[in-house]
Amino acid sequence: MASSLFLILCTSLIIFMPATNTRVQASVQFKVGGILGWHEPALNNTDFYSQWAERNRFQVGDALVFEYQNDSVLRVEELDYMTCDASNPITAFNNGKSTFNLDRPGNFYFISGTNDHCKNGQRLVVDVMHPHPILTSPPPISLPPEGFPPEGFPPMDPPPFDQSSDDSTSASVVLTATSSSVLVTFVSVMLLAP
Repeated sequence: MASSLFLILCTSLIIFMPATNTRVQASVQFKVGGILGWHEPALNNTDFYSQWAERNRFQVGDALVFEYQNDSVLRVEELDYMTCDASNPITAFNNGKSTFNLDRPGNFYFISGTNDHCKNGQRLVVDVMHPHPILTSPPPISLPPEGFPPEGFPPMDPPPFDQSSDDSTSASVVLTATSSSVLVTFVSVMLLAP
């Protein structure tokens, strides 16, 4: 009996969970610059980091991993990024492997702290996408225009109510809740069922 109940519970969870507003999102760690890492690009490839950033989609919760040798990474304001000014960084890293968590949507600016590396193209701007809002309620229902139904058309009657069903053996539950409360309610109903 217990194993049958467990099987029903697991099967039902597999069916119920996708129907809820549960959003599972894994964070991604991006190695800045790919296999080449954080380095001063060649003179004919000064757009290297801009092109790398354009090929990726960054979301809140993701992380940038900078790997480098004899260099540093500075997170700076936009103006300092544009002018390659390393004198007032927001955050500075110089340990050879640095991880920066993208904790909000919007732009993040990074430059090398080594002289002239930024001017030679070792700078990066990352645009973190804004999360899509999750609707917590259905969209509003439009009311029919005044004077509806048109003349000559009688209003529709509501569907007939069937009172022949036996309320002691059948029940209907309408749930409007978050995924966790749906899960708790479902497990409770399953455990209380005869």
